[in-house]
Amino acid sequence: MLRPEEPERCPALESFLYLLSRPWILYILWILRHSGPTRFGALKRQVQGISSKILTERLRMLEEAEIVYRSYKPTIPPQVTYGLTERAQVMVVFLDMLDTIAQKWDLQEKRKAIKSQE
Repeated sequence: MLRPEEPERCPALESFLYLLSRPWILYILWILRHSGPTRFGALKRQVQGISSKILTERLRMLEEAEIVYRSYKPTIPPQVTYGLTERAQVMVVFLDMLDTIAQKWDLQEKRKAIKSQE
């Protein structure tokens, strides 16, 4: 019996998919896409259920990948704002497509619920 050929490995894609598959990453990117530059506290409130520690870790990962920038102003209290970099702008289409799919599926589920009540 012939086994299907294994696809060639692509370290760049593997690294990118690993980053995107981390919990909260896509949600953080989606929020920054729709909210624009956002201060840490506001971002934490929008990503309900995430701890400050995990949010900080995820933002650092995204900064390291140059997908998110961090702007720090040494005021009292300090102002830390996060936003999407120019590099991240190519992902906007992808994030918008995910949003469209989610809206479509949500509508389908609502229609199913209405039909099941009839």
